[in-house]
Amino acid sequence: MIPPAVYESTLRTFMAPIGQFLDDDTVTEIVVNGPEEIYVERRGRLTRVDSTFESRDQLLSTLRLVAQFAGRPLDEMHPILEAHLPDGSRVEALLPPVAPDGPLLSIRRFSKDRLTMEKLLQFGAVTPDAVETLRILIECKQNIIVAGGTGSGKTSMLNAMSAFIPEDERVLVIEDSRELQLQRKHVVQLETRPSDARGKGAIGMRELFKASLRMRPDRIILGEIRGGEALDLIQAMTSGHGGCLATTHATYPKDTLNRLETLALMSGIDLPLYALRSQIASAIDFVVQTARFRDGRRRVTHITEVCGVDIQRGYELKDVFLTCAQRHSEEEHPTIELLPSGTIPNCIELIHSSGFKLPSSVYASARRSNQVQV
Repeated sequence: MIPPAVYESTLRTFMAPIGQFLDDDTVTEIVVNGPEEIYVERRGRLTRVDSTFESRDQLLSTLRLVAQFAGRPLDEMHPILEAHLPDGSRVEALLPPVAPDGPLLSIRRFSKDRLTMEKLLQFGAVTPDAVETLRILIECKQNIIVAGGTGSGKTSMLNAMSAFIPEDERVLVIEDSRELQLQRKHVVQLETRPSDARGKGAIGMRELFKASLRMRPDRIILGEIRGGEALDLIQAMTSGHGGCLATTHATYPKDTLNRLETLALMSGIDLPLYALRSQIASAIDFVVQTARFRDGRRRVTHITEVCGVDIQRGYELKDVFLTCAQRHSEEEHPTIELLPSGTIPNCIELIHSSGFKLPSSVYASARRSNQVQV
């Protein structure tokens, strides 16, 4: 067993070509497309840098050292590596034959400072009224999926939203690789385990999820829904486990629900499609959609309520907040703002009976659209 300090020192030597970027807090991703082609991401934009590895063998040696520390195989029979660096950065590496031009390496770096809602507000990723609405929904134990594309800020948003979970609740977190930094004290972390070199010993999301149900969770958080565990989560949500949070990859709220359908079908359990859709519509209360815009900024684009499912029309959704282009004067360029859509969520009675009121802008927008008399 290599002592952590020795490993870290050795790895830094091997990673010298990208060491300066590992020390740069403005870099959020490092992408290596072979020994001579390296890109870094800052503020959502990728740029090529001059640094290179000396040879393909040097890059291979670096990846094998990472795999050795992680205790995971990396060779032609196991050409995909998922691991972490000592600072918590996530590593994804691919070798030939699955990457003919490889080796390929991607390092996702995470901010040392936790991204709070206050910081997301400063960055313009969300608005104060939307934040207040999310706080109320979480306090009311609504089940929420945070969805978006790669690098759209899903994990950051989920981390920030966790601050609204009451301190007296026990939170269980299940992830493939540990990335979430929840802003809570009573948090229990569970992490999947891949199979060993002989293909044995794997522990997946579904096994951990079933175990978590017997560990007295007040809330369950899935770092990312990527497979058949979607059905387990849906069934837990419909059987009294409120306030669950999770992320998944999808572009729009309706796509999010369609993707959950597909993932649930991967469980191998034969369910009629309409029965599955009914369960999803009953389980998921809200979708918080995130996106990365062309200028590299990450924003919340929708806060959408799932209102049910129709046998003909499919899922019935209601946007409570929606991004709109606003022009404040003829001379100004339009700006993107997350604004109330003019609708009141169907769960408004639950919100009021729990002692909360949505931001006044939500009611005012609904009055303007003649939806309610408040």
